[in-house]
Amino acid sequence: MSSAAEQEAAPGPSREDVLAPASVPPPQPGPPVWPGSPQPLGARFRTGPDGVTGTNFALWAGGAEAVEVCLFDDDGTETRCPLTELTHEIWHGFLPGVSPGRRYGFRVHGRWDPWTGARWNPAKLLLDPYARAVDGEFGLPPEVYGHVRDWPQQHVADTVRDDRDSAPHVPKGVVVFDETPGDEWADDRRPKTPWADTVLYELHVRGFTMRHPGVPERLRGTYAGLAHPAAIEHLTALGVTAVELLPVHQFAHEDHLLRRGLRNYWGYNSIGYFAPHAGYAATGTRGEQVGEFKRMVRALHAAGIEVILDVVYNHTAEANELGPTLSLRGIDNRGYYRLQPDPRRYADYTGCGNTLHVVQPQVLRLITDSLRYWVTEMGVDGFRFDLAAALARSMHDVDMLSPFLAVIAQDPVLRRVKLVAEPWDIGSGGYQVGAFPPLWTEWNDRYRDTVRDFWRGRLHGVRDLGYRLSGSSDLYAWGGRRPYASVNFVTAHDGFTLRDLVSHQQKHNEANGEGNRDGTDDNRSWNCGAEGETGDPEITALRRRQLRNFLTTLLLSTGVPMLVAGDEMGRTQRGNNNGYCQDNPTGWLDWSLAADPGWRELRALTARLIALRRAHPVLRRRAFFSGRPQGPEGLRDLAWFTPAGREMTEQDWYAPAATLAMYLSGRDIPGRDERGGPVTDDSFLVLLHAHHEPLPFTLPGPPWARGYELLVDTSREDQAEPPGTRHRGGAELTLPARSVQLLRVRHDPAASG
Repeated sequence: MSSAAEQEAAPGPSREDVLAPASVPPPQPGPPVWPGSPQPLGARFRTGPDGVTGTNFALWAGGAEAVEVCLFDDDGTETRCPLTELTHEIWHGFLPGVSPGRRYGFRVHGRWDPWTGARWNPAKLLLDPYARAVDGEFGLPPEVYGHVRDWPQQHVADTVRDDRDSAPHVPKGVVVFDETPGDEWADDRRPKTPWADTVLYELHVRGFTMRHPGVPERLRGTYAGLAHPAAIEHLTALGVTAVELLPVHQFAHEDHLLRRGLRNYWGYNSIGYFAPHAGYAATGTRGEQVGEFKRMVRALHAAGIEVILDVVYNHTAEANELGPTLSLRGIDNRGYYRLQPDPRRYADYTGCGNTLHVVQPQVLRLITDSLRYWVTEMGVDGFRFDLAAALARSMHDVDMLSPFLAVIAQDPVLRRVKLVAEPWDIGSGGYQVGAFPPLWTEWNDRYRDTVRDFWRGRLHGVRDLGYRLSGSSDLYAWGGRRPYASVNFVTAHDGFTLRDLVSHQQKHNEANGEGNRDGTDDNRSWNCGAEGETGDPEITALRRRQLRNFLTTLLLSTGVPMLVAGDEMGRTQRGNNNGYCQDNPTGWLDWSLAADPGWRELRALTARLIALRRAHPVLRRRAFFSGRPQGPEGLRDLAWFTPAGREMTEQDWYAPAATLAMYLSGRDIPGRDERGGPVTDDSFLVLLHAHHEPLPFTLPGPPWARGYELLVDTSREDQAEPPGTRHRGGAELTLPARSVQLLRVRHDPAASG
């Protein structure tokens, strides 16, 4: 590392280079600007006075001294049009003759005073926060930074303003034609799957179809590719009810990735909250991406599949004070971002350099306007909020009565859609699993960790496993919340794939270019005896059994299961547990696995388990189990048994064990059917055995059951058809090592024969 003196002496751009505008063609004089309207925000094509068509532009820029709309012709010629009307800190004007497809941006004038948080710089073309389409990509050359990025003294670089024009290097917003609202997104046109019946499937729009042989090559990696019948057929055959799409808001690539020849793949670097990411469009980026996205949603809805967006409102792609000036920083830095007591610096609860200041009314409005837009005009059915705890902070602490949560709770549009919280951020007090209010469901990482520990043989006792299998009542049985408040998952985009979870003891992220330092070290994985891929048939067989164990456990647990695309057919990232920058075959789904006989049975088992959930309400309960005796026989709706066939005692819950038996009673399930009648179902016994040796198990006899029918046995390689073996109540069976068995309870007299 060089000394401070060496850094100061290092060559860099001269003051003359960066403090004077670069040699660029002068902007053209703009057309007359009519007063227009401060509402709605953004660029809206409409008919103005005297029937003249044009576009109304409106931008909230609190504290700014002047705002210009900058229009761009196809050859890049820029026309600047000052907005002179100011209403409640909203600059606005109507430009006659500006039609859909026209590219534009803003230049905002004001003080450059980073020591007080003021970072206005009119040399930087800014993306409209309300732009509904974006044309072009963000490269990040020095000109895109509001300060001198390569200033020799880096500790003060953010205070030196860079006056070079950024317009040639940044994408532009696009004026989009407003369709006449219809009833295509009305409630009766949506799948509207109840939460308790939902099976989530997390996928990446680009990665899901990039290698799909049934999708035409020109459509792969796009919204149109996901809408293709070949892609949808996989979802419907599997039986999932909703896709949870990794971020599709317009995002930018980080500078450190571009310097290493990589790109942001996951998309958790948003910069345009209204615009579908242009890189996923097959039909064009001058507004065509909007229609293509809508057609994708229609196709999924027609197949009975809801669309949930993973959204990143906690931070933007502008990073910290050393990041680029792309949009909000240059519009009103102090208004949009949380700043530290030293306002040169940003409060960072996200690990990404900045945090949006959601307590500010205009920031809250930006987020809620965006959410409503995606529901009412783009047709989506819900949202998964990345680092939701950061949005729930009031001034500093996480507050479940925060403005953000309060606004969502009373909004007539948003309170009716699916809301999923990632209930943590990296700030103090940011871990909030189980704390979100009743409208919300949550990613339950306690479920993930417990199930992983159980199947790798590192869970001390089974008490926590019992809670996770039965809906996590210890976390969610308060305030009217239901079992479906828990989104159960074993894997997610962030971390090992399911196959890698049983194939790698450590992460292997060397391809990310960060010296394998990125990504979590807390994987709770077990490689079954060898690191990475192996030709050992015993290890391979054990790994596949473990995959069946994980999927069966997940899909038989009470709560909302979430699968990750490709886990059902053995997708691998070769041990990379942080594939955020792997926009290549590492991150894309390998569809050759679907035709591989070795993985076909895993997919068949997953589909059969989802079908079992759909057919049996006892596996997708809408209310927590009571655990109390019910009915004339005094059977509990949920009971737990030891391998000796007796009900577990309090002492048993705390004793070391690797086996748990869960009895789910289908009698008198709480709630009523659509006609007001009682809900009844079969009863089931689920046996989970994580030890490496077989175990004798005595099946509970009458009154619990006269007999049992075996439906699922994960020790079997062949899972295409149910085993069908029958057992008498009270009989002893041998649980195979590391296996799950699902048995249907039989009460008829013939079952005891």
